[in-house]
Amino acid sequence: MGPDPAVAAVRLAVRTVLSGLPVSGMVLVACSGGADSLALAGALAFEAARSGHPAGGITIDHGLQEGSAERAEQVVQTLRGLGLDPVGSVAVTVSGQGGPEAAARAARYAALDATALRLNATVLLGHTLNDQAETVLLGLARGSGARSLAGMPAAFERRPSEQGPSEQGPSERGPSERGGQIRYRRPLLELDRAMTRRAALAMGLNPWDDPHNEDPAYTRVRVRHLALPALEETLGPGVAEALARTARLLRDDADALDAWAATFLADLEVGHVSEAPEGWLTSRSAEVGGLAELPRAVRTRVLRRLAIEAGSPPGALAATHVDEMDRLVTAWHGQRHVDLPGGVRAFRRCGRLLFGPSESR
Repeated sequence: MGPDPAVAAVRLAVRTVLSGLPVSGMVLVACSGGADSLALAGALAFEAARSGHPAGGITIDHGLQEGSAERAEQVVQTLRGLGLDPVGSVAVTVSGQGGPEAAARAARYAALDATALRLNATVLLGHTLNDQAETVLLGLARGSGARSLAGMPAAFERRPSEQGPSEQGPSERGPSERGGQIRYRRPLLELDRAMTRRAALAMGLNPWDDPHNEDPAYTRVRVRHLALPALEETLGPGVAEALARTARLLRDDADALDAWAATFLADLEVGHVSEAPEGWLTSRSAEVGGLAELPRAVRTRVLRRLAIEAGSPPGALAATHVDEMDRLVTAWHGQRHVDLPGGVRAFRRCGRLLFGPSESR
């Protein structure tokens, strides 16, 4: 008699991911002690022993609740009991801008980055189909573009110095752009929470239910317990699956458009431009005519990347800023410049788009 179908499904998802990783490379599961990450940890321990991958586990103590250090130690003991090695916990300080959810995410990713870098490891994350559906709904509420609605990628890479990625994933890049970055994988994006909880219990693991996941003060919790159930009641079952499927389709589109933009950027002129004033911020400039010929979906990606290269922070660079830059290209009536976050100014000079310091900088 084989394993419980839920256990088999989680193991298969992990086996598929491991098949694409170097056998000699360490694989770490990031485990909170919840059902999703516990099921992932149990499946990793089982599959890694058979594939020959060294496998360990890490839990992050955010210090946001009483007894968090003790719970972290319990998770460590559970990971050790599964046969994972090395295992450990990392205590972090949650502070910074963007609200408690964003600050906790940034602190968590910084700790995961540092550990993965030290161990030369790939990190497995326990996000599920339900998490993906919530991410898409959050993107819809923000009025975000295709990249945000594409949700979370199954595979991404990060530089250790990056801040925690936003849900729309501006810091998340494909393998072709890796260049020494840390690998992250999400094996469970095709499985729902009911499946992972069933798998964890079938493995004899005892999930911890974080009370923060029931606190309506958090936007994602309200989406989880109010918005998605209301949509299911109104539209019928299968909304989460449909949103996750939409994310997959939009990710394909967004990847294609990003690749088109990257090809255009790679061909841009590099070097000094005589029309640029003293103190310009990037060695690349773009001919307005060439930009105007691009489809808007590609052009706006190019403009965003150029602004970021010039020093405008990705998290602060909004669609309205990109729209104003686009008007310098397609609706220019003599306007002088566009001021961007980070003290950056985009301006048009002699048929080219350039970037320099704004007055605030």
